[in-house]
Amino acid sequence: MNSPYGLHTDCSSCHLRPETFFCTLSKESLAAFNQIRRPVVFPERSVIFLEGQSSRGIFMLCDGQAKLLGTARDGETFIFRIAKPGEVLGLHAVVTGKPYEATAETMEPCRLNFVNRDNFLRFLKEHGDACLQAAQHISRECQDAYEVVRSIGLSRSVSGRVAKFLLTSATDGQVKKGVVCARLALTHEEIAQITGTSRETITRILDLPPKMRQPVKRQNPWNGENESWDCLAGGLLGSSS
Repeated sequence: MNSPYGLHTDCSSCHLRPETFFCTLSKESLAAFNQIRRPVVFPERSVIFLEGQSSRGIFMLCDGQAKLLGTARDGETFIFRIAKPGEVLGLHAVVTGKPYEATAETMEPCRLNFVNRDNFLRFLKEHGDACLQAAQHISRECQDAYEVVRSIGLSRSVSGRVAKFLLTSATDGQVKKGVVCARLALTHEEIAQITGTSRETITRILDLPPKMRQPVKRQNPWNGENESWDCLAGGLLGSSS
């Protein structure tokens, strides 16, 4: 049975739950989680929680995407990562008892399950498989943070960072007739915030002349033309900008 917003009222009957989801738990644990969760829906570009806000609970992302971002003292914004379905937002803050370390903002309409902090911590104590899932989830978040630092700190050029971002994004694409098609629902400003540069730089890089592109015949996921991001990324990796 679904709610008016399309959310399942019973997690055990949810078809959105592949093995990568946090809620891939035993029947007993899933039934317990189902009792403490509260379905919520956020429109596009809505703030789920703010950086520095007291952690009131976790948000299980069931459908949609959300960006986790931080703001420097000078007002510059940096996107740490893009959260996808199956991830738990605010998990580290809830487990450690510290404020949320980033702002979470939806990139499209999102369906989530909210569990307040006390109930969630009690749930982890009583269900070992859920506790293991939480530990694995936090470990993946830590690994993602290492990758961000490595990408920004060790890259020799902005174009190299952009190339790596595009190639990494293409791994989530689908193969159709030998062509990898990936959809990036990001503006130039958001790509700049992910790669640690300016919007103007991203616009300039993505408008490279044909001579800087390698002749790989694949479909561009942005406009459908036969120049993929692999082709553009090849040129970027060979450039010195």
